[in-house]
Amino acid sequence: MASMRDIKRRRSSIQSTQQITKAMKLVSTVKLQRARAGAERTKSYFNCMYDTMNSILKRVGAVEHKYLNSGTAGKKAVILISSNRGLAGGYNNNVAKLITRHETWKKEELLIYAIGNKGREILSRAGYEIKEELPEVMEAPAYADAMFLTERLLQAYEAGEINEIWLAYTAFKNTVSHIPMLIKLLPVDRPEAVDLDGDGKPDQVIEGGAPMNFEPGDEEALDLIIPKYVASLIYGGLVEALASENGARMQAMDNATNNAAELIDDLELLYNRARQGSITQELTEIIAGANAIQ
Repeated sequence: MASMRDIKRRRSSIQSTQQITKAMKLVSTVKLQRARAGAERTKSYFNCMYDTMNSILKRVGAVEHKYLNSGTAGKKAVILISSNRGLAGGYNNNVAKLITRHETWKKEELLIYAIGNKGREILSRAGYEIKEELPEVMEAPAYADAMFLTERLLQAYEAGEINEIWLAYTAFKNTVSHIPMLIKLLPVDRPEAVDLDGDGKPDQVIEGGAPMNFEPGDEEALDLIIPKYVASLIYGGLVEALASENGARMQAMDNATNNAAELIDDLELLYNRARQGSITQELTEIIAGANAIQ
C-alpha cells in the first residue's frame, strides 16, 4: 500500500487538475453560448443555400461553365475544419477520419486546405499533402475569411490544379451531439441532359419545375452566384464547427472533472484506510511496549 504522504500528494495533484478542468469547462460553456447563437442564426441560411444552389445547378442542364465541369486532370481539394487546441475528446479525430477512411480516396490525389492546427497535424502525420494552413481563421471565423479561401480555391479550379472541392466539418446539432460531415461543393452532380426539342443537342433538364433561365446570361449569372455559394457554405461550416468544438470541449472537461472527483473519493478512502492502519499499528506498539515493561 502506498504511504500516506504519497496518497496525499497524489490527491492534491488531482485536485489541482480538477480545478483546471472545471475552469476550462466554464470557459467553454461561455464560448459555446456565443458560438451556438451564431450557428443557429446561420444554419437556416446555410441549409437553404445548399439546397437552392443544388436545385439551380442541376436544372441548368447542358450549360457549359468553368465551375460546373469536372476536368480529368487535377486533384481533389478538401477543406478540413478542425480546432487549434486539443482537450476536446474525439472532435478532431472524428472529422479527420472522414478523409483518412474514405473508401475511394487516395492520399496522392488530395490537396488539404487545413483550417485548424489539430486536423493539419493528424493528416500531416498520415502523409497527406497540406496545400494551405489557415489556423488563425478558427479564432474568430468571419465571412471575409471564407471569401478569401473561396477565391484561392476557384483560382486553382480554373487553372486545372484541382477538379473537385469538398468540405469536411463538424455540424452542430445540439450541445452534446456533433456530426462530422463531408459535402461536395463543386462541381455539382447533375443528371444527364436530354434532347427536348429534337434539334440533336442536349437541352436543360427539368426536375419538377420550369427550365432555369438567367438574365443577362448563364455565364454572367453563374460567375456571380457560384463564388457566393461556395463562400456561404464554407462560412456556415466554420460557424458550426466552432460551436461543435466548444460543445465537445465542454463535454470533455465535464467528464474529466467528474472522473477527477471519483479519483479523489477513492484516494480519500485509501488515505483513511492507511491512516487507520497507522493508528492501529501505533496502538499495538504502545500496548506491546507497556506489556513488556510490566
